[in-house]
Amino acid sequence: MNTPVPPQDAPQRPPRTARPNPLSRLAEPVCALPDPEGVEEFWAGAARSGTPLVGPDPLGTDDHVAVTFLWRGAPGTRAVQVLPNKLGDPRAPEGNLMEHVPDSDVWHWTLRLRNDWRGTYDFYVDEGDGPAPEAADHWQWLRTRRRHDPLNHRSLPRRWGGDPVSYAELPAAPSARDWLPRPDAARGEVSVHEVPSERLGGNRRVWTYRPAGAHGATELPVLVLLDGEHWQPHLGLAHLLDNLIADGRIPPLVALLPDSVDVATRWTDLACGQDFVAFLGDELLPWAAARLPVTDDPARTVVAGQSLGGLTAAYAGLVAPGRFGNVLAQSGSFWWPDGPEAEWLTARIAESPRLPVRFWLSFGEQEWVALPAARRMRDTLASAGYEDASYREFNGGHDYLCWRTELADGLVGLLTPVTASP
Repeated sequence: MNTPVPPQDAPQRPPRTARPNPLSRLAEPVCALPDPEGVEEFWAGAARSGTPLVGPDPLGTDDHVAVTFLWRGAPGTRAVQVLPNKLGDPRAPEGNLMEHVPDSDVWHWTLRLRNDWRGTYDFYVDEGDGPAPEAADHWQWLRTRRRHDPLNHRSLPRRWGGDPVSYAELPAAPSARDWLPRPDAARGEVSVHEVPSERLGGNRRVWTYRPAGAHGATELPVLVLLDGEHWQPHLGLAHLLDNLIADGRIPPLVALLPDSVDVATRWTDLACGQDFVAFLGDELLPWAAARLPVTDDPARTVVAGQSLGGLTAAYAGLVAPGRFGNVLAQSGSFWWPDGPEAEWLTARIAESPRLPVRFWLSFGEQEWVALPAARRMRDTLASAGYEDASYREFNGGHDYLCWRTELADGLVGLLTPVTASP
């Protein structure tokens, strides 16, 4: 099967044809704004409570809240932009500008959000040391002035390094407690290896997870999770697997987490890369079988990924169903590639016979660029006979904060044996 390869100068992003829903921005914050004499007391209160601030819905509903982001400016601050993940249109960045309280250092921005929202966010701060706000290059320059929220103690490691990224979780958002290490959960063994690959032209680093007490086990299920260098060293996937296994929500399993190396390599490998999928199925799985007590049953093997990784997980199920019988695709880039062959993988599934593969797909409601293609993939799977395919949308964006809990739910769903109807 030949896959289209975009030219070197092609934009490596989804086409911007859709527009997001307008932000439900509110004029009034959830806190009383200070007069000049009360600024220090105001910031002391914000530091005690942590930010962003959450208050009742001004419309009086039980399922929405008002959320106020705060930034403490300096004397030269000219503008502050706040960008929660996918809440806003990057082509209209002025919609995310904070308001300034005159004669103070208080900047604020309030949204009305459903109370199960969660998301990472950044501030971009103009301290007066760059182009004038009306200059043509101001917005591009401002995107280099990123800051985290100093009044928010909650953060995640940032993809590809740098300062941690702040996040917010509203009261009804799914809990991420499964990611916290627990003293009552037996700890699996994590190790890192250099796996030789002829298909990739050299070694590829891979993290492995072996569940506790598995040294005498055989035929364990297998999870292949892409972007392994983020999921294990940065996010601590082993804690999640330890807890899910301890609670009996998934069976003991072996996890294989290949490294994406860097941005350029990731684009080569995870845009339906034939050589990379051949590495997973024909080199990585046999390498693991020689060292770990893993099954060769595709019905007990899961390939999982996010964004381009979700696209490639689905591609792996399509071209190697004898290896990968379960696909967990989160926010999959099913729009790929740009141009006349857009949504290439969806078209291949539509024209192919139904395969013995289970699909579990999830997307964020704020992923306004990717959602149309995602919903077409959902409908195509249904039309192609994948009645057991799972599809859901969560209240969030293109965000590891959301993908953490979605990954847990997907593993539970795919590794739960399917019972035949009477």
